[in-house]
Amino acid sequence: MNTAPTVPGTAPDLDALVARLTAGEHAWARTPLAERRELLLGVAAATATVADEWVRTAAGIKQLHPASPLVGEEWMSGPYAVLTYLQALQETLRRLGEGADVLGDTRITLTPGGRLAVQVLPYDTYDKLLMSGFHAEVWTTPGVTADQLRATAGLTQRTPRRTRGVALVLGAGNVFSIPPLDVLYQLYAENRTTVLKLNPTTDPLADVYRAIFKPLTDKGLVEIVTGGSEVGAALTEHPGITAVHMTGSEATHDAVVWGTGEPGDAARASGTPKLTKPIASELGGVSPIIVLPGSWSDADLRYQAEHVASMRLHNSGCNCVAGQILILSSDWPQKNAFLTALRRALATAPARPAWYPGCEARVRSARDLHRGAEKPGGTPDRTLLTGLDLADDKESAFTTEYFGPVLGVAELPGIGASFLDAAVSAANVRLHGTLGANLIAHPATIKALGTHLRDAIAELRYGTISVNAWTGAGYATPRATWGAFPGHTLDDVQSGIGVVHNALLLDHTERTVVTGPFRPAPRSVLHGETSLSPKPPWFVTNATAARTGRLLTEFAARPRWQGLPALFTSALRG
Repeated sequence: MNTAPTVPGTAPDLDALVARLTAGEHAWARTPLAERRELLLGVAAATATVADEWVRTAAGIKQLHPASPLVGEEWMSGPYAVLTYLQALQETLRRLGEGADVLGDTRITLTPGGRLAVQVLPYDTYDKLLMSGFHAEVWTTPGVTADQLRATAGLTQRTPRRTRGVALVLGAGNVFSIPPLDVLYQLYAENRTTVLKLNPTTDPLADVYRAIFKPLTDKGLVEIVTGGSEVGAALTEHPGITAVHMTGSEATHDAVVWGTGEPGDAARASGTPKLTKPIASELGGVSPIIVLPGSWSDADLRYQAEHVASMRLHNSGCNCVAGQILILSSDWPQKNAFLTALRRALATAPARPAWYPGCEARVRSARDLHRGAEKPGGTPDRTLLTGLDLADDKESAFTTEYFGPVLGVAELPGIGASFLDAAVSAANVRLHGTLGANLIAHPATIKALGTHLRDAIAELRYGTISVNAWTGAGYATPRATWGAFPGHTLDDVQSGIGVVHNALLLDHTERTVVTGPFRPAPRSVLHGETSLSPKPPWFVTNATAARTGRLLTEFAARPRWQGLPALFTSALRG
């Protein structure tokens, strides 16, 4: 029952496709949890089989040399992310099938504002070894009790016979694990059979995706189509489609929901959306990087400058959660030293093309609007915008997601808690979107802040918040939630509505909070810190990222102790 690729100039038979998925929905309702779990294991085996082809094709799309360490990004944000999610989700299905508590081995603690925190990293012994020093929690909405959380963990898989129709996933075009992960969430969290409409950027991966999902397409549970915007529009409007999920831009979301041109404006003005079906979305935004002032060594300045540069330059800056606005203290004595290290990190990071459609035009627009725009080291696309004023209501860098290698710098007075509070307020009020926020703080600063830091995190209205880690690590944590801060509406959608990933299938979620080590090993150990993690493989300066990414993917496909020595060796050489 595989869907044949769309031939240019033709359209798929959408009626027949939706009819297959409708029949598949009825079969899915009768599929026991044990068989649903076996299907996940089948998808994992298929993903491992095509992982090499996946990464080769992805590197070609992004114009990366096959021998470049940057190919590691395609391993980790491609098959590795899918495999770790499949392994985590099948464990949840196993527990549900056995009648066990999904959260039975999970630590649950109290956080500010009457929220609960569910520890999702480390989850097992392998996590403790591979992600030493990293920690992640999913925070609930205020007032949820542990009993409520346990009683609802599993979402629709607690009542698997109650299926919810056929979903359309409008796939992302920038990170290639997003489309399959969104499909899996619709099938398992929402209990809907699903058609995936690929973004044309990912069309070269269509056969890879079909190979991955063959265990599901063979049962009429998933279909994959290519084609232009007219195919997506026809599916969106098809009466057999009951819900839509999309990853993309806010403008694309509004076009789907309200329409375009004068009709779209009129629909929005009257509050009558063109799309009347439920829609969930992940839409990016303007992500802050808040650096708390402290007393840093030269090595700290260099490392965290590379960290910030990686938040912007990973995937050429074409990430929905790429750090865009760096917020520094004007009273930090080391501010200028840090900016010098940052300019050097931006200038010396490996060269790569601005591959995503429209990227060069967006960079030019940012430069045209900012006369003082810098090109660190004379780089053709990398752009640094300094002197941005957070009090300027007309500053476009605070409201425009550049989706390219453009980093802005803004300053606020203060140190310690006063600076942190001002930066949190500015991020909440001045920056558009709520997908991800990053904080960087020296261990001594964290100690001095005490509980105030956790209170400040509770005040940040973002779906993923990272301290001494990039929020992209939250994306790669399979049991974490991924999505905007809750509360957006169709007419002010910002970073979207709803979450994905969430392999524990938790209900009542508000955000994910990730923490990481301030220093890499071995410096961390020399400073008395417990983390053994070297430079993370997602740093754009990691020399062994491609090999480490491959080894991580192989380990995710088949976790075993024998795979760890080579993996650790490669990581330490990075």
